[in-house]
Amino acid sequence: MSNRPCPRSKKKMQREGLFREMRARRAYEKPSERRVRERAQAIARQRKAIRKKMQREGLLPATNRRASAR
Repeated sequence: MSNRPCPRSKKKMQREGLFREMRARRAYEKPSERRVRERAQAIARQRKAIRKKMQREGLLPATNRRASAR
């Protein structure tokens, strides 16, 4: 067998963030860099939540990423 995970388990691992965590642990991250990264991620999550809320309320047009990528 190959070392490649089956598509179902790969999808599950992607959802759980396993691949992102493995990539992050390849090299040491200083505590100050970690704080900066985590704050930036928190801000991005908040912005995304606000954007989604505004789209649901009709204040922003909904974006269809697949149609625009083609």
